[in-house]
Amino acid sequence: MYIPQPEASKFFVNEDEMSVNAPAIHQRIIALLTMGLGNLYHGTKSISLEPLPEMMLDFTYRSPTPDLILFDNVTQQTRIIIEICQTTSLKSDLRKIIRLVDEDIYGIQEGFVFNYKTHQWYRYRLGDGGLTTESSFSDILQLDLNTFL
Repeated sequence: MYIPQPEASKFFVNEDEMSVNAPAIHQRIIALLTMGLGNLYHGTKSISLEPLPEMMLDFTYRSPTPDLILFDNVTQQTRIIIEICQTTSLKSDLRKIIRLVDEDIYGIQEGFVFNYKTHQWYRYRLGDGGLTTESSFSDILQLDLNTFL
């Protein structure tokens, strides 16, 4: 009986630049941000953007998949993206965030990168001209993302 070898499928693995496998600390940080922001969205209803972990930006299998997005269900656009990284991938994650915000394809207005090795946050906003700021404060949400960690 012939049994074909399994093939990689975009249904199971997102084959873009953003990683799909990560250490426990990486996943823990995503969980903490999702819980904290989720409580503000679902519980107290004090923010209007829904936090969604590992969500594709445009619902295609070729779409980038940031670690966490904050999605506007009214406009059906992602407004904020967050990437979690360590020092070795910081530069590439910063480039990804800048590219995704500046391309203005998905409606992203703010992007963050958190380096869990150094505990540093970097923020990039639409119109920042390629320059990031060391900050965990979201102008859109009017809150400090670091409070959830």
